[in-house]
Amino acid sequence: MPESKVSILIPFKNTARFLPECLESIVNQTFTNWEVVAVNDGSTDESGQIVRAHAGIDSRIRYVENQGTGIIDALRTAYENCNGHFITRMDSDDIMTPNKLKTMHSDLTTNGEGHVALGLVKYFSEVGINDGYKRYENWLNRLIASGKNFDEIYKECVIPSPCWMVFRSDFDRAGGFNSDIYPEDYDLTFRFYAIGLQCIPSNTLLHHWRDYPIRTSRTSLNYAENTFLELKVYYFLKLSYDATKTLVVWGAGKKGKKVAALLVSEKIPFLWVCDNPKKIGKNIYGKRLEDWKLLSQLTNTQSIITVANEEAQQTIRAYFSNQNQKPMVNYFLFC
Repeated sequence: MPESKVSILIPFKNTARFLPECLESIVNQTFTNWEVVAVNDGSTDESGQIVRAHAGIDSRIRYVENQGTGIIDALRTAYENCNGHFITRMDSDDIMTPNKLKTMHSDLTTNGEGHVALGLVKYFSEVGINDGYKRYENWLNRLIASGKNFDEIYKECVIPSPCWMVFRSDFDRAGGFNSDIYPEDYDLTFRFYAIGLQCIPSNTLLHHWRDYPIRTSRTSLNYAENTFLELKVYYFLKLSYDATKTLVVWGAGKKGKKVAALLVSEKIPFLWVCDNPKKIGKNIYGKRLEDWKLLSQLTNTQSIITVANEEAQQTIRAYFSNQNQKPMVNYFLFC
């Protein structure tokens, strides 16, 4: 296996409009020891022809048909057909900056195994970027710049799916694409976290992330809000839950109710609190909502925060700070 080769795995489906620009951004990389394994996941447009045409010009690009159905099977197919020492993923509608592969490859070879290389990302769209995506971009880039991505892993996916690179050995250790859990990028991020990979800080813009109305993450139920919450609760119970502590769920909004329902279904005992007088005392899913001030009577707690309001989150953070409690140990932000 070539020790410096980078394998770029690209699942694609009906992105003919964007594929030429995506592939050209790879061909124009300053780092040249790469291979693209592009897997066609049942395209009905000209996507397949476009990839085949590029493969006919550049032997580093390979066209493969999906051996299953859907993006996870396409990623598995791509991985089974690659032979690089370093693994990265690319979305077929995005654009790499010219120095992306060189920067990430250098970061990994400098820091060694046990690390994940990252880079800043920037959304772009023909119709403009909405405030929600801009906030996500700013939040994500703040974490990437500090290398502290995993400090807020329960809030949102902290590693952008098309802008990471790892050693093949670490990828295999994390289980690769063997999991069937969606969202597959967030699931992989949790598995990187579980095996203790360290994020390498980066202040360099490496990836242009395209947004458009029919993007899969916008339209597929696999990326709906409830799916994200199910994934968060699954990994919280697997990686962070301490059964010797009293588990507390903060908030009785939509997310709080979903988290509570999931915990009830798993038969996990918890205390449910909020600061809304209209909800305090109510019973939902057989659980009574308590006033959050009740917590002052408890000394050994672990809290899930589902309150989305940023000002309220600051108040909650201040409360925990005054109690000498730490994030990702005593409390976990789920939104």
